[in-house]
Amino acid sequence: MRVLYFTFVVVLLDQFTKLFVKGIKLPFLNLPGMEYGQSIEVIGSFFRITFVENPGMAFGIDVGDTSKLFLSLFSLVASIGIIIYIYKVRNKSLTMRFALAMVLGGAIGNLIDRSLYGVIYDYAPLFYGRVVDFFDVEFFDFTLFGRVYDRWPIFNIADASVTIGVFILIFFSKRIDRENAEFEDDDEGESITEEDELIAEKLAEDNTQVEEDDKDNIGKEN
Repeated sequence: MRVLYFTFVVVLLDQFTKLFVKGIKLPFLNLPGMEYGQSIEVIGSFFRITFVENPGMAFGIDVGDTSKLFLSLFSLVASIGIIIYIYKVRNKSLTMRFALAMVLGGAIGNLIDRSLYGVIYDYAPLFYGRVVDFFDVEFFDFTLFGRVYDRWPIFNIADASVTIGVFILIFFSKRIDRENAEFEDDDEGESITEEDELIAEKLAEDNTQVEEDDKDNIGKEN
C-alpha cells in the first residue's frame, strides 16, 4: 500500500496549484489567485498558465447538470473501488500498482473540485462544483467529440496523472504481466517450501515414535 504515497503527493500538488491559480482566503492562508481567463506566458505562446473552470469532464468536455451529479458520484465510487483493488493486488506488479495510484490521485483531485469547490466558493451545491484547469499548451489543430481545437484542451495535474497512469497500464502491459508471473512463481515457491517443511516435521515425528517403540520393545525383551 506504499504506492498510495504517490496518490497523496498527486492530490497535494493538484490542490495546491488549483488554489494558487483560483485563489482562496482563509485565516491561515491568503492566495489572491488569477482573474478568470487570465493567461500568463511561461514559454512564449507554446506553454501558458490560463485560468479556466471546467463544468464537466477532463479536458473541457462539458456535461449537463444531471450527468454532472452522476459523474461526481461515479468518481467517488470508482476511487473507493481503486483503493480496494490496490489493496487486493498489494503483492502484485509494482508497475501496475504505481499506475493505479496515479489514476487514483487524479480521480480524487478532480473529485474534490466537483464535490467541494461549489460549496467552498459558494456558487453551487455539493457535487456540482467546477474543475479548475490551467495548463495551456500549443498543439496542432484537431477535432475531439465534435469540437475543433487549435490548442490542447486546458488541463491540470489531476488530468495529467490519470493520463499517465492509463498510458502506463496500456504501454507497459507486457511488463506488468511479467512482474505478475514472477510474483506468482514466488508464491508457488513459498507454498512448496511450507509443504516440504510440514512433510519433514511429520517424518521427524514418525522417526521419533519408531525410536520410542524400539526402546519399549528392547525393555520388554530384557
